[in-house]
Amino acid sequence: MNQTIRNSEQLNAVIIDRVPRDRLSYVFFDEIQNVDGWEASLAGLVAMGSCDVYVTGSNSDLLSSELATRISGRHVEIKVFPLSLREFMTLHGYKDGDEAFTDYLSYGGLPAVDPERGERYAKDYLQAVYSTVVINDVLRHVNASDPSKVESIIRFLYSNIGNLTNTATIAKELGMNDPTVSHYIEAMKEAFLILPCQRYDMVGKKLLKTNGKYYVTDLGMRGAVLGLTAGRDISKPLENLVYVELLRRGYDVRIGSYRDAEIDFIASRYDDIEYIQVCQRLSSEETMARETRPLLRPKDNYTKTILTLDRYGLGDEKGINVVNAVDWMLEE
Repeated sequence: MNQTIRNSEQLNAVIIDRVPRDRLSYVFFDEIQNVDGWEASLAGLVAMGSCDVYVTGSNSDLLSSELATRISGRHVEIKVFPLSLREFMTLHGYKDGDEAFTDYLSYGGLPAVDPERGERYAKDYLQAVYSTVVINDVLRHVNASDPSKVESIIRFLYSNIGNLTNTATIAKELGMNDPTVSHYIEAMKEAFLILPCQRYDMVGKKLLKTNGKYYVTDLGMRGAVLGLTAGRDISKPLENLVYVELLRRGYDVRIGSYRDAEIDFIASRYDDIEYIQVCQRLSSEETMARETRPLLRPKDNYTKTILTLDRYGLGDEKGINVVNAVDWMLEE
């Protein structure tokens, strides 16, 4: 877009000269929030009936809730996730999937992060992106009098990915009040820093309002923020990657609660429903029994899968598919 355009009148003048009315046109706008009254220009293009309009941007003025208000819901939101493992592997020229996966866990999937430039560069870049998002997309929207409170909540959620929690627990842990924590977390969700996952009562067939889980959009950013406190255990980061991959593939994902058992993910897309457990290693009969038990409780015929980093013992286990997680993430 021309940087001299500051209002809708100037924008309309450019559009009129470039958009024909006798055939379909694809119109792309980037950072359109910098133009005063841009909503009216978009509405006019849509009203023409011959334009397919795309608006891109990461600025806080284009958060999804505000966008829906500004153009009266006449839009389809396409969420752009960081690179998948397949995309990461292709972009950086990996030949081995397991090697790519190891670096993917550390560096995350932001396209500008290049493992060949080293950990120092990646960490500096990811911390800069994190700071920009927190300042522009979170603090601006919550009007936080004490930015350290926002930072504390983010670090708590980053440290507890995949753990059941709720805003009351977080508030108590951090010495804040529940409404403040809830307000800040909503802004973090809008800014795409965190991804919530609700629990679903499979018997009562309803969403549960208590104790959901939070995951992060990009593990590389999490690692850059937490540093050594991120720890070496990769079981929860693996679960995080599976959750994001399911969302990327268009699934609606919930945590399954079946009486006293919990299924990591219930993934549904159209008429396709799948139960998924994530376990880093199935190294013993006890572990296998623990992971298969929740999947065997529901008496239905939905596909049931355990994703693991193991390369041995894959295949069918009592009607449950045991699949290598790296291979699953690299599927077409």
